[in-house]
Amino acid sequence: MKIRLLAGLVVLGLAAVGCGGAKVDSGTTGSSAPAAGSSASASGAGTVKIAINPWVGYEASANVVAYLLKNELGYTVELPEIKEQLAWEGFETGDVDVIIENWGHPDLKKKFIDEKKVAQVAGSTGNKGVIGWYIPKWMADEHPDITDYKSLNKYASLFKTSESGDKGQLLFGDPSYVSNEEALIKNLKLNYKVVVGGSEAALIKSAQQAQEQKKPLLFYFWDPHWLFSKTDLVRVNLPAYTEGCDADPKKVACDYPEMDLDKIVSTKFAQTGGKAYELVKNFHWTNEDQNAVADDMTNNGMTGEQAAKKWVEANTAKWQAWIPK
Repeated sequence: MKIRLLAGLVVLGLAAVGCGGAKVDSGTTGSSAPAAGSSASASGAGTVKIAINPWVGYEASANVVAYLLKNELGYTVELPEIKEQLAWEGFETGDVDVIIENWGHPDLKKKFIDEKKVAQVAGSTGNKGVIGWYIPKWMADEHPDITDYKSLNKYASLFKTSESGDKGQLLFGDPSYVSNEEALIKNLKLNYKVVVGGSEAALIKSAQQAQEQKKPLLFYFWDPHWLFSKTDLVRVNLPAYTEGCDADPKKVACDYPEMDLDKIVSTKFAQTGGKAYELVKNFHWTNEDQNAVADDMTNNGMTGEQAAKKWVEANTAKWQAWIPK
């Protein structure tokens, strides 16, 4: 999801559950009958391939766009589950038309947009992305200085686990996510070890247990995410981000920047995708919108399509502005 590939990590023996337990509409999603009053043609209008990256907020965005492509414009939509970096390679092979939520990746933009010219930016999603280190609020209440990174070594023993040995544990998620964690620990001289939980679901479960059972936890997480509305979390203050402080991956010693998340499409799709491309380009919503759909997918037993349908029915004025004339 983030900035750089995390390597050389310990992997916990946690079962990988798809993105917080959400029911994902993966694989090929056939074109369904247009909704009443829809502008879609009965014959359909082609196929759009939207990559599904492994976190539920991404899936929420993808499912809403897919629902509108099918039910308003008559397209068939495929939602292949593909890790972030492989999805970019799909622009070159023709396996991917759209990455609906991109978290930075200047290296991949340089390679596939600037150099190979097989991809293009298709505007902002409207979502503001923030990555950080978090602890349960009760820990901050008991130890007010623990939110300052300079105090983390003082409390390292609280975070020790069998996987981290004599160091404090910093819990990470899906190993395909990219991050600065190893460099941060080294350059800030922190007595911690990155331990990979294996999935977004593992992070969520650990955060919930930390609150319910008052178990110490320091973990990597991001916003937008529905979890913040269900669990009291506090962000650890790392050295403030300044432009260029993360330019050298081995020397990173600063916090993550707030990112304006954007959409990436294949150059071919931008040139030949017609109304499908226009809808993707026009798609723009808020963190609150995404969290509502993701919450329904994860906690209310809905499939991605069901959650998308619920949001679409409740937000007509917003999505109608995305539909090309």
